[in-house]
Amino acid sequence: MHRRQPDKDSEGQNIMAVILQSLPKESGLTKIEYEGPKIALYSRNPAYLMQNNQLISNMVNTIKKRIVVRTDESIRKPQTESADIISNAISKEVGVAGTFFDPVLGEAVVFASKPWMLAQTGEEFDNIDLAEKTGWRVRIRKAPRSMAAIENMYRIMGETVAERTRFYREVGDKIFRDRLGDVAEASLTTLGGFAEVGRSCILLTTPESKVLLDCGINETAKDSLLGLPRFDVAGIGMDEIDAVVLTHAHLDHAGFIPALFKYGYAGPVYCTEPTLLLMSILQYDFVKRAKGLYADRDVEQAMVHTIPLTHGIVTDISPDVKLVLSNSGHILGSASAHLHIGNGDHNLVYTGDLKFGKTLALDNASWNFPRVETMVIESTYGGKEDIACPREEAEANLARSISAAAQTGGRVLIPVPAAGTAQELLLTLDYLMKSGRVPQVKVLVEKLVSEATAIYEAYPEFLSRELRSRISESEASPFGAQFTTVESQKVAQGEPAVILAPSSMLAGGPSVSYLQQIASDPTSKLILVSYQAPDTPGRMLQDGNRQVAIEGGTISVRCQVERIDGFSSHSDYNQLMAYVSRLRPKLRRVLVNHGERPKAQNLASSINKIFKIQTQHPLVQEAVKLL
Repeated sequence: MHRRQPDKDSEGQNIMAVILQSLPKESGLTKIEYEGPKIALYSRNPAYLMQNNQLISNMVNTIKKRIVVRTDESIRKPQTESADIISNAISKEVGVAGTFFDPVLGEAVVFASKPWMLAQTGEEFDNIDLAEKTGWRVRIRKAPRSMAAIENMYRIMGETVAERTRFYREVGDKIFRDRLGDVAEASLTTLGGFAEVGRSCILLTTPESKVLLDCGINETAKDSLLGLPRFDVAGIGMDEIDAVVLTHAHLDHAGFIPALFKYGYAGPVYCTEPTLLLMSILQYDFVKRAKGLYADRDVEQAMVHTIPLTHGIVTDISPDVKLVLSNSGHILGSASAHLHIGNGDHNLVYTGDLKFGKTLALDNASWNFPRVETMVIESTYGGKEDIACPREEAEANLARSISAAAQTGGRVLIPVPAAGTAQELLLTLDYLMKSGRVPQVKVLVEKLVSEATAIYEAYPEFLSRELRSRISESEASPFGAQFTTVESQKVAQGEPAVILAPSSMLAGGPSVSYLQQIASDPTSKLILVSYQAPDTPGRMLQDGNRQVAIEGGTISVRCQVERIDGFSSHSDYNQLMAYVSRLRPKLRRVLVNHGERPKAQNLASSINKIFKIQTQHPLVQEAVKLL
């Protein structure tokens, strides 16, 4: 049996010793390897470890590290043969759409149209049985309507097996090395996203680690100094960063990550699995629209270096930082990051974008953290006037507005982000049409939105309880199976239709071409439902302007323009305050970010006055000492 040789008397050596002492010969252990933040046990008899999982639980409790069981490469049958074995074990009625293999993890992932049938019919489908027959651990996942992004991800993973294997080992070596000292210090440097919305990026520095929290861009900024994170202020090279923690896939949080790899970063990106897929979709689209910052190969490098994590699992990401991701309620896979620094010296929660209110698509943001001293909280709607209308009222307003346009043959354009509000509106429109509150007009969904929606369909465990049940137990998609996917299509005047297209602020993308089509038609309508950043065409239209400059030209807007609140994927002022009030024990300090300066100032002032908590609303290029 092979095992890595850590330094004498190191933590790694102690870990290996505990594992070797805990496992009997029947386990078939062949080697112990670091797999990024996990410790992988390779076995020729994986069924033994899968059946006796209490052994693994006991080891985890002893060494306080994540352990995974992997099948030894020597027992894995060829992928084609294994796919046939898996296919023969599953009824055709289940509707297998594809089986994908990851040689680095020794996993086979089966995407099926009706995965629930495996449990309901009692077929001879058993992960342990299949592991013995194929030598691969088998996972089942719901097949979405479009498999394009998933197929692309597994293609890239299959082409980079040697690179990923080496990468996982190197990351593990860095995480599980001995600490350099016992000094307890920590600070934050604000590189973007403070007193502004866009280019969210924070550098957490300790004596052992440099960790980035998000790394986004501001697409609407006119000046690159305002559009990109200020790494010049940080004074560090890309190769000095130890890890990136990504809260969600939107470009204002994830848009600069491929550029990190372009300019020398080679470390891990930690996020949920849906975030990995969604960010790749949005980053590929960004490359098409804005050439120059990075290329497809940099997007693929970001994917190769991403280590997906599950909500609620403690993960070591450096010698002195542990990470737990929790649902933030914003978009699929979005997370708040709970960082445990040192030996319990300080606990930091970075909320990312937060929705502390239930929606059709997602459950309420998690708030039950065991201990938090400092919180960084968003303030997109941090003004006292930012009170969203009740959801029932928002739905009634939307139904009334679309119905009125349909009666006169008008077209309705709703600019949306590709992921988040778009899926919430698809669920809402599906419900309103089926209940007869909105006429059965055409609903045209831009391709990018449909690609993102496919990821929602493939990861029901990240959705709300009600939606999870619907997707897990039905072949039909709740995201408007009857709606039509289009790509910058011409929509004829006089034919009622609802169009969902990015970008949400009309700053580029297909929504601009649709606006150009309907702008001169008084029977058509533009409905704004998302946040509109300052100086964007969406914000100007929201503020009453009817002549807007877009993509080098000027559009005279004579169609109707409406603002309908209540569908936002961000918390309003009351929800933000309620979130802070729930946290126990009481916070020591709150830093407010991700909001226009007056919003951030107001939220910080309110939290300080009402809860008697020390608050700050820093600007970009500031340093904040935590320890």
